[in-house]
Amino acid sequence: DRRSLEAGEQVRMKKRVQSSGSIQALGIFILNSWKRYYPLGTAWLLVALFLPLVPSHGCNEGECGEMKRRQQGILTGMPFMAHVSSRAFVDDAGRRIYLAKPPARIVSLAPSITEMLFALGLDEQVVGVTEFCDYPAAAKSKATVGYSNPNVEALVALQPDLVLAPKDFLRPDLQTMLEQLKIPLFVLEAHTLEDIPLQIHTLGKLFERGPAANEVTQAMRQRIADIRHKTEALPRKRVLYVLNSHPLITVGPSSFIHQMIGLAGGINIAAQADVAYPRLSMETVLKEDPEVLIFPSGDVETVPRSEQQQWRRWDSLSAVKQHRFHEVSSNLLNRPGPRIVDGLEQLARAIHPDIFGSGAGNPRP
Repeated sequence: DRRSLEAGEQVRMKKRVQSSGSIQALGIFILNSWKRYYPLGTAWLLVALFLPLVPSHGCNEGECGEMKRRQQGILTGMPFMAHVSSRAFVDDAGRRIYLAKPPARIVSLAPSITEMLFALGLDEQVVGVTEFCDYPAAAKSKATVGYSNPNVEALVALQPDLVLAPKDFLRPDLQTMLEQLKIPLFVLEAHTLEDIPLQIHTLGKLFERGPAANEVTQAMRQRIADIRHKTEALPRKRVLYVLNSHPLITVGPSSFIHQMIGLAGGINIAAQADVAYPRLSMETVLKEDPEVLIFPSGDVETVPRSEQQQWRRWDSLSAVKQHRFHEVSSNLLNRPGPRIVDGLEQLARAIHPDIFGSGAGNPRP
């Protein structure tokens, strides 16, 4: 009879609604579980698979209209989809990653990266560093995972949400391992001085520390501009940067320090070399006649004082005649982080002491 038909129809409608809700719930569960690790295209594929299964009949005009609007919202970008797409980042190796939210647990695989993270106020989020991450002092209290050959087990045990690594020391097997474990990896590589503020801005976006990144980079750029302003009108001094004396190894035009010598008001006598760290003969050095000899000094990279003194036997060099032997911090010059400006100032003081006064970069005895 009519009442039985109506009752049967109500039961069928209830089952369809329950089925629709179950399908939507399943789809949302899978998306929320996978969106952290998989590219945006995968999420769209899942939406395309589940959306046709949602019944569009058996609802009144208002319900159908609301369902239609929700479906259109999925196809044009649901709120969480917009959030993921706005947090898509491309690293210096050209790799794209998606982060639904700022990582809460970070492992840094370079001292320069560690210094950038601390400068952005991410002390608590850094859970692992390298054995050479010694600045600021608080970095030395963090768990260590090695350096160019990091301990994968120690790294994974820290349960990082993100690993930040320099391109130069990133091993392919480590990259593959992190991909298999679904641990996001972000690669940084600085070729020029200007790359460093850009990297800090990128980290500011990654961790939603934009104001802090702006403050750090503005201070860096202002100091760089001040140093350039002081040196640009001065006579350029010929400089030899001695990484090693036996054999004689220096820095070439494709090296980071070569650019800094120029900004500090010097001329690198190895500017014609075709490699980043060329070997020079003493005949070439005597011909170029450097006016300033600069030696790195630090815990990792240093030229001992005894080795520096051996250069005094080349008494025809202008640098020897004028006693222009200087040391600069290798940690400051070799780490492309916030303190690189301190290294630049040390170079400028060594090359033009009359302008910058006493302090870092004074001649060695």
